[in-house]
Formats: sequence, structure tokens, C-alpha cells
Amino acid sequence: MFGTEKIKKISHDTEEKKKKTVKEKEKKQKKDKGVKSKTLEEERGIITTEKTYKKGLVSVRDIISPSSFQISSDYLRLNNLYVRTMFVIIYPRYLTVGWFAPIITESITLDVSMFFYPIKIAVILKQLKNKVGALEAQILSDHEKGAPRDPISETALRDIEGLRDSLTQGTEKFFQFALYITVYAKNKEELDLMTDEVENILGAKLIYSRKALYQTEQGFNSTLPLGNDELFVSFNMNSSPIASSFPFMSAELSSDSGVLYGINRHNNSLILFDRFSMQNANGVIFATSGAGKSYTIKLEILRSLMVGIDVIIIDPENEYGHLSSAVGGAFINISLNSETKLNPFDLPGGIGGESKAEDIIRSAVITMKGLIRLMIGEITNVEDSLLDRALIETYAKKDITPDSDLANIEPPLMSDLEEVLLSMDGGEDMALRIKKFTEGTFAGLFNSPTNINVNNQLISFSIRDLDDELRPIAMYMVVNYIWNIIRSEMKQRILVVDEAWIMMQHEDSAKFMFALVKRCRKYYLGVTTITQDVNDFLTSQYGRAIVSNSAIQLLLKQSPSAVDVIQKTFMLTDGEKYLLLESGLGEGIFFAGSKHAAIRIQASYTENSIVTSDPKQLLELEESKKEFEESLLAKEEEEEAPAEEKKPLAEEKPVSTEEASPTEEAIPTGEETSEVVSSEES
Repeated sequence: MFGTEKIKKISHDTEEKKKKTVKEKEKKQKKDKGVKSKTLEEERGIITTEKTYKKGLVSVRDIISPSSFQISSDYLRLNNLYVRTMFVIIYPRYLTVGWFAPIITESITLDVSMFFYPIKIAVILKQLKNKVGALEAQILSDHEKGAPRDPISETALRDIEGLRDSLTQGTEKFFQFALYITVYAKNKEELDLMTDEVENILGAKLIYSRKALYQTEQGFNSTLPLGNDELFVSFNMNSSPIASSFPFMSAELSSDSGVLYGINRHNNSLILFDRFSMQNANGVIFATSGAGKSYTIKLEILRSLMVGIDVIIIDPENEYGHLSSAVGGAFINISLNSETKLNPFDLPGGIGGESKAEDIIRSAVITMKGLIRLMIGEITNVEDSLLDRALIETYAKKDITPDSDLANIEPPLMSDLEEVLLSMDGGEDMALRIKKFTEGTFAGLFNSPTNINVNNQLISFSIRDLDDELRPIAMYMVVNYIWNIIRSEMKQRILVVDEAWIMMQHEDSAKFMFALVKRCRKYYLGVTTITQDVNDFLTSQYGRAIVSNSAIQLLLKQSPSAVDVIQKTFMLTDGEKYLLLESGLGEGIFFAGSKHAAIRIQASYTENSIVTSDPKQLLELEESKKEFEESLLAKEEEEEAPAEEKKPLAEEKPVSTEEASPTEEAIPTGEETSEVVSSEES
């Protein structure tokens, strides 16, 4: 009995505990559910608040989206622009490389999209196999019937067999190629004109296109930079002709720094280039007479001065005098009667590895030997050895030795060399030939101390007044003097050698010019050589070497006799060759390293008035300059005349109005009084 009651009590307590546990769980679940619902409500409130906040923000989509968008059957209205999309449907059997370049370089605002859908090779090979079977059966059937052969079927069979071989070997892939072009215009008439222009360019290459009628929005979306093809108008094509469709064919020669050389004739972009950013800053300009080479280099000089580059010019024809006076440069005239003198025995200060006196003297002796050969002609090996020793003794005569301090020296003159040669056995003949440069007609040019001390951003040496016999010698001497200046102080400079073919006439001067071009990079110098005699320049081994060591080359209009040499030297295509033959004034090809582009030289009105070489324009400028000076003088005289008349009136004592009579008030003073009295008497 007791045991049964105890069991019932235990079971009753267990049930009560279970009920209590269930009630606690229900309470906890209700509590958690309430907290969770409260959390969800808070989250919904935060999300709603964020949405409301974001509605007031400006997103990128708001910035780039148009303010208006109107869809028509064959065009769109995007804000104030008219937009039309075209797609290509038929291609010819052959596509040349760069066939799409005329579209890219045309002066039209357009967007281009290309879509490539690869196709499995196995599927294509199966279809081509079936096609081959059908063509062969057709050809065989025609042959059995005695019908004439069908060239179209035979050509198609050869093409398919070649494509099957390429696909099997893995040298070709197969794609479905879609090409869309969207043009933009300001009005409907201009849009139609641009559309016709694009269709004509494509039609000339047997490529036919269509307008996206009633699919204008889909066509516009297909050319947006989103990668969405909504037209799906494709053409089966293998990888080789697709590669020829690569659109970026025009060379870009624009950089962030440098000077403006001209306009790219391919795409009307600017050819803005820094010659000192290349492996060397040297340049060559080849052109016929009157093609605009002097105009071009003067334009570069003017723009280089604006960016702080020093320029030194060797001017054989006095073409840079107007430019020099316009920018405040130094114009130095080298002639027999000129007061300007250059001593060829001058030594540079020396920088870098040539700071030793021994190296500087050795370099000066080698340079002087080249100059003496130009002056007296060819010499024998014995005379060459004798001349070498005579030059060293000439410097030693003025205490210029490897142990000397070159900062305080007096360089020798040509007459000192003559005296040394006369004192040496076997030197009498050379001394006699040098005598005309020390005491004869040419003494004033070569036998005087240097009296030039120019510190200017632009220095121009003119040798126009020298005879043809002296020009190579004078150019050699001037270039040597400039080379000494360059080695004495490192600075960003450009050296312009106009009519460089004069230096190429003699081996010593050509060798010196080549050495200058080869070494100038170390001294932050760029040498520009200009010539119109292309054959003489390029037939010289040193001339070709100068071209090879020039990173920048400019070819303007060429004559038919020289264009073949130009084509061979610069490895031009036939198209580029005929471009040079047919180029107008200031047009040609600009090379910068491995890149090149057709160029058109362009100058502003102010630049043109400074750099022009046209005699007619120069005369007009001189006349306008005289008229301006005369107008200034006349204005100054008019301003001085009233001042002289007012001076006596200011010095005269004032007369009171009470004492002065009416007639006296009207009587002028001084000389005017006598004129009035004489008129009354008459």
C-alpha cells in the first residue's frame, strides 16, 4: 500500500515538472518571438530610412544618364544629338590589313563595338566536310554532263579545303563576328551625311552595311561599353581576317611634355613630343628646296625656347636673323671683314672624363689636324706626323702642357703654328700653304684671338658672307667652338646645322660631324642636321651613320631623283614613298624611334610672322615695321608740339581782368602776336 502511494506521488511530481517545463519554454519562446519581431521592425525601419536617404543622393547613373531620350524608327534623339547604329552584313573574300582604319581616322564622332563568338572546331569541321562533299559532287556532275567548269565552285572548294587544313592544324580558329557602328550628329541632315560617308567607305572595300531600323535602341545599347549584344547580327569568319579588323592602326605621337611639331594627318591629333625623352636627342630633316624645312626648324626653335632649352644655330644663308632679333637672341656674323673673331686653338674647360689637361690637349690637337687638312688640302703620312708634333709644340710655346692649369692660359694663334712649322725640317711646305691664312687674304678670319663672349639662350652664327671655298672651313671652326662651349658647361641645348651637306663634302669635316652627333648625348645636347642635297648626304658613310644615330627624322617633300635613296634608307613602303612625292608645303612623315606618322606643320599667325622665309612676306613685314616706326615718330612730334606752345604761356605773368582791355584779351603772345599784327595791317 505504501509503495503504491509513493509511486503515484512520484509520477504526479514528474508530470507537474513536465508541465512546468513546457510552460517555461512557451514563455521563453513568446519572449524571444517578441524580441525578434521587434528586431525585424527596427531593421525594416533602418532599411526604409536608408532608401529614403539614397533617393536624395546623386549616383554615377544620374550623372551619365541623358536628360532626354527619344526613340524613332531609324535614329535616336539623345539630348540634342542624333544617333544612328549600323551593322555589317557581308564581307568580301579577301580583307586587307587595316581595312577598318579609314573609319577610325575619319573626322566623325562614332562608337564601335566588336563581338566575337567562338565556335567549336569539331562542329565547323563536320559542316565543312559536308560542304566539301556537296561541292565535289556538283563539280563531278557538271563534268560528266560535259558542262563547262564553274570557277566559283572550284574557288570555294579550294578555300574550304585550305580552311579545313588550318583548323585541323590549329593555326586558325573560327568565330561568329559582329560589327556595329554608332554615329553621332547635331542634326538630321548631318546624321544622314555621316551615315552615307561610312557606308561609302565600307562599300568601296566591298563591305556592305545596313541601318538598324526599328532596332535603334538595341543598336545603341550594343555599342555602349557594357558588352551587351542586343542585335545579334554576325558573320562567320576565321581568325586571320578578324585580326585584320583591329581598329587601332593610327600611330599616336603625343606625350605629356615636349614641343608641338605638327598635326597627325592620320587622325588630326597633335604630334607633341619631347626629343630628350628618346635614346638620343638628335634629329635630321630632309627636303627639297622650298618644301618648308627652314620654316619647320625655326618653329621648333621658337617653341623650344619657350620651354627653356638653349639653341645654337649655324646659319649658312642668314635665314635666322629675323628670328634672332624677334626673340632677343645673339646674331654673330662670321666673315673676312667682320669684327667677330674665332680662334681655332681655343680649349674647352672640360667636364666629366675630359677634365684632365692631357685629354683636352690631345682632343684639341686631333680637331686642329682636321681643320688644317681642310685648309691646306691632302697631306702625306710624313707631313701628318710632322703636323701632329708641330701642334703639340705650338701649344707648349704658350706654356700649355699636360701639367698646366688650363683656367689661366692664352691660346696660340695660327701664326704661331706657322713659325713652329718653319723651324722644323720638312715643315716649310705646310707653312707656306698656311701663310695665306696668317698674312694673306684670309688672315682676319683665322689668325685672331676670340672676342666672342655670348651669354644668350639663342645664338646664331651666320656664314653667308664667306666664299664657297671658306664655308666648310668656317663651319668646321664654328662647330668646334660650339663643341668647346658645350663641353665646358652641361645644359639642355639644341644645335642646328643647316645645309649640313657642306660638312659632308670633305672627309675630315664629315668625320668631325659624325663624332659630334655620336658623343653629344653625354652633354645633354641634341644635334639637328638639315639638308636639301639628300644624295650627297646619304651616299657618304658618315651621313648614313648620322641618320642611324638620330632618333628623330623628318622627311618633307622629296624630288623624284632622291626618293628612291630615301625609301631604301628609311625602309619606306610604296605608299609612303608616293606620299613624300605628292606632299604639299610643310607636309611629310615624322619618325620618332620605331613610330612614325604623316605630319602637317602648323603655325599660329604670330609664329608665322616670326619664322617665315617667304621673301614676299618678309618685305611686307619690313614695310609694316617702317610704317609703325613712322607713326610712332609722328605721334611723338605731335605730343612735343603742344608742350612747346604752352611753355611761354606758363612763364608769362598773369594779367588782371580789370586792367586788360577787350582788345588786349584777344591778342596772343610771342610769335603769334606778330602774325596777328601783320594780318591786321594788310
